[in-house]
Amino acid sequence: MARTKIIPDTAVFAALRHILATEGPQAASFRAVGRATGLAAATLVQRFGSAEGMLVAALLDGWDQADAALKAAAAEAAMNEKGATAFLKTLPPVPPLLTQKALQDRAAAWQRQVIRELTLRLKDGQAAAILFAAWQGRLMWDATGARGFALKDVLRRLT
Repeated sequence: MARTKIIPDTAVFAALRHILATEGPQAASFRAVGRATGLAAATLVQRFGSAEGMLVAALLDGWDQADAALKAAAAEAAMNEKGATAFLKTLPPVPPLLTQKALQDRAAAWQRQVIRELTLRLKDGQAAAILFAAWQGRLMWDATGARGFALKDVLRRLT
C-alpha cells in the first residue's frame, strides 16, 4: 500500500524553484531538495525517477502557476493602453527556461498568450510584441538592480 505524502509535490516544486533562483541549475539535486524539504533523497528518487524528471516537473508546475496568473491578470486588466501596462505589472516572474523541449514549448505558448492579451488592449500586434520584448528586457535589468524604465514611456512611443 502506498504511503500518504506528508510533504506534497507542490512544496517540493517550490523548494526546487527557490534553489534554482538562488543557487542556479547546478545546485538542483535530490540532496539539496531533500535538505530544503526534509525529505530523504531516496524518497525524491522514488517520486520523480531522476533529477531531470524532478526539475522538469517543478518547472512545468511553475508554468501552470504562470498560466493561472496570466488568466487572472487578463480578466482584471482594462481593455486599453493603461490596461496593457497594468496587465504586465500584475504578472509574476516566470520559471527559468532550460534546455528541455517541454519547457521551451510552455514558454513559447505563454509568450503567445501574453502578446495576444496585449494585442487586445493595444489593437496593434506589432506594438504588443515590442512592448512584450521591452517588458522582458526591463525585468532582466531590474534583477541586476539597475534603474529600469517605465513601461508607460515605451507605450507612449509605440502608440
